[in-house]
Amino acid sequence: MDPQFLPEGVDLERPNAARIYDWALGGTANWAVDREFGEQLVKAFPLIRSLARANRAFLGRAVRHCAEHGVNQFLDLGSGVPTVGNVHEIAGELDDDSRCVYVDNEPVAVAHARILLEKNGDPARHAVIGGDLRDADDVWEHAFDTGVLDPAKPVALLTVAVLHFVPGPELADVIARYRRLLPPGSFYVLSHVTKSDVEGDELEQIKRVVQQYDQSSTPASFRDKEEILGFFGDFDLVAPGLVPVGAWRLDDPRSPTLNCAIGGVARKPGFRRGVTV
Repeated sequence: MDPQFLPEGVDLERPNAARIYDWALGGTANWAVDREFGEQLVKAFPLIRSLARANRAFLGRAVRHCAEHGVNQFLDLGSGVPTVGNVHEIAGELDDDSRCVYVDNEPVAVAHARILLEKNGDPARHAVIGGDLRDADDVWEHAFDTGVLDPAKPVALLTVAVLHFVPGPELADVIARYRRLLPPGSFYVLSHVTKSDVEGDELEQIKRVVQQYDQSSTPASFRDKEEILGFFGDFDLVAPGLVPVGAWRLDDPRSPTLNCAIGGVARKPGFRRGVTV
């Protein structure tokens, strides 16, 4: 990371989840404090980088599913630092009129997303805004103020590998607000860390990882599978449901999966075109 590239508001005293995730995926938008923290994570959970890649691959498959089923505009909450397999790139491979707005509260993530979009984005189709996903109405308003998204058409809302960094039971109300704002036929995509159905070494290791995040600027917390399932509300969960991210519509079912990160995709009822998921 270029030491001269230091967006306003960046905290270099403590590691940050967005930059740690970038490090785990092999990116360069991170600082020594993040890399040192990442190396400690590897000691606690040797498969942490594999888990990060599995989650990123889940994001790609979920975006493709949405695009293949008629939804070509995306609102990515907690999008993180741009890295391999960005949402607008994946969607653009399937639909050259796809739209995407990225949202994050980490200055590095926002700054790098802007640089990425300036280089290979289209201001009419891609945008990034700084914001806290807990402020649903504010985020929604600013996302549509960009002019990128059409409020009359379905939207794919993404909260991938971010909600476990948002503590508190009130998050359920926040996500419910987003569900109400989404037009009929929209998708909701999420992934989340959990202890449900996790046993043995994997359970002990993921517990140590969550404890380590207490030392960062973005502490993490577990939620059980039922609570995570509740984020989908009355949306129609598409097959195979809420499952380990490495098992969600995986091209190669022989690949090993970890149970500690689960994900799913659901659709809001009322899509008038009658597209089947």
